[in-house]
Amino acid sequence: MAGGERFWVARARWRLRGAMLWPAFVVLTLVDGLVLYRLSPVGLAFSDLPGFAFIVATFGNLFLVAAIAPWMTRRLAGRRVPPPVDVEREVLKDRVGTALLVAGLVGVIAAGLGNRQVVVSETEATERNAAALTDYVMRSGNPELTRNRETANTHPLSEGYFRTCVARDNRQRAFCFYIDTNKQPTEVRRDDSQVPNNRMFPNGKLGR
Repeated sequence: MAGGERFWVARARWRLRGAMLWPAFVVLTLVDGLVLYRLSPVGLAFSDLPGFAFIVATFGNLFLVAAIAPWMTRRLAGRRVPPPVDVEREVLKDRVGTALLVAGLVGVIAAGLGNRQVVVSETEATERNAAALTDYVMRSGNPELTRNRETANTHPLSEGYFRTCVARDNRQRAFCFYIDTNKQPTEVRRDDSQVPNNRMFPNGKLGR
């Protein structure tokens, strides 16, 4: 085999060894999008926007491949003695890019699972809040509070801590309670203020 042919065969072999990046990009971007849709990270919600989840995954992975991978490749190549030839550098960049895509997927899954635990915790706290209020109302012996308990609404103040109000007959005032589900048993404390949550926290913020 002539020297030129051996060179091109060797070059082709090197390229095949590093030809995983773009197939991995397509597959892992689809998986990233699915994970974002099903396990949205903290502070994000893609459950109603599946297409947006795939757009975010695409741009995130493009950033890894187009910006981070070349930078890391230069750093790694600079440490090699002797320096890698061009084809070896291309293979190294493909491998670095693929590794970054895999690491990105692991990060997305970890963030999604972490958020799922938070959501479950918040749901359990909300259920304990409702149970504590129901128990308080049933034991109160207050006819007005009892007949209006279906109007109860809750505003979270912090993790596991709520202000829950039950409208009075005139609907302008309310029986309000601070409920702390972090304590065992759950603590229910009457709020002296009769301002309903929708006026106390307009647009979700404390009103004046």
